[in-house]
Amino acid sequence: MDFSLTPDQKLFRDAVREYLSEIVGKTWRKADEEHRLPSEVIRGLGEQGLYAIPVPEEYGGQGGSFTLAAIALEEIGYADPALATAVYTLLNNAWPYVLYLYGTEEAKQEILPMVGSGRGFFGIASTEPQGGSDVAGFRTRAEKHGDRYRIYGEKIFISGVREVMEQVELGGWFLIARTGTMEEKHRGLSAFAFIGSKGGKKPEGLEYGILPTIGRHGISTGTLTFNGAEVEAKYLIGEEGRGFYVAMEGFNLARILVSAASIGSARWALEQAVEWARQRKMFGDRPIASFQGVSFPLAEAHVAIESARMLVYKAAWLADKIYIEKDPAYKPRDLGTASASAKIAAVEAAFKTYETAMKTFGALAYTKEIDVFRGLLGVISYLAGAEGAQNIMRYIVARELIGKEYVKW
Repeated sequence: MDFSLTPDQKLFRDAVREYLSEIVGKTWRKADEEHRLPSEVIRGLGEQGLYAIPVPEEYGGQGGSFTLAAIALEEIGYADPALATAVYTLLNNAWPYVLYLYGTEEAKQEILPMVGSGRGFFGIASTEPQGGSDVAGFRTRAEKHGDRYRIYGEKIFISGVREVMEQVELGGWFLIARTGTMEEKHRGLSAFAFIGSKGGKKPEGLEYGILPTIGRHGISTGTLTFNGAEVEAKYLIGEEGRGFYVAMEGFNLARILVSAASIGSARWALEQAVEWARQRKMFGDRPIASFQGVSFPLAEAHVAIESARMLVYKAAWLADKIYIEKDPAYKPRDLGTASASAKIAAVEAAFKTYETAMKTFGALAYTKEIDVFRGLLGVISYLAGAEGAQNIMRYIVARELIGKEYVKW
């Protein structure tokens, strides 16, 4: 059992860290204030090979692994603790890989090289106004007409809407829509690579809006309304009626990277709090770090971060066994519990770390003099439910632990 990174992984981490400190580390506050990731940052991350890391090189990816992707996302979460840059990057790693696995050759050749270079975006459009966890209850429908499908319905809380429409050359989402009846539940869902913008043009029948979120401002969150917007059959991902199963694989992969980014953000928050605890003097010129009421919560935050990190990298290791090494001893369904466990631990460790940091700074944390609030609001997006609500993660783990016949909806 080896808990260390390989020499190549360390070189990768150090190169990513150096690049991010010079670029993202100097722009993330401005991006959060102005509600916009700079286009040069978006393109620069692509030029550095931080998108489509697990996608093979012949499709414009980096030919790497999910462990490398997790390393990159942890560093990005540290460099931009508000998590906007991390969200943009993790989406462009997890969902392009699902497209690589199940998309048509034509769709892969069109979309994946654009994503890998930083000129494209490919995220996830699943959540609907009536809820996100009840995937089997989704109502957005795709009606087939010849070699095309017409999409009707609405998606909400979709990341990257403005970026797709305004900042990249080609952008779209892994779209889940119903091709069967509501009675078929999850078996009536299909997945599509829906292109929302290409060369600055959006398809007819598509409207979008931007939601006023409380944090993670650098990347937009919006709505997509479909009124007969067409998608060609070549953009079907997997077989018709198998969209639910393909999507679950994607969510498992995305949750690993969400968790890695949360750990990076938590690391940043803890470092800020520790440094303040060393410098802040009270009661006879004593640093507040000398008081157990301050130092013990910081120690507990460190333990929670390190514990969560182990779960994150175990899940990344398992993803590599399944998808990169194709080890027959492991199957895609084996990843569900591991990725859910990682998200439970990482997101909640990050939130607790920010709570501890806020208490360490005291009243100063409630001002814009320091930036801890930006990271807190970013982490809350995942605590609230992005990439799967925390109680749904608990359901996944409980179902595997106790048994499907006992743990039901």
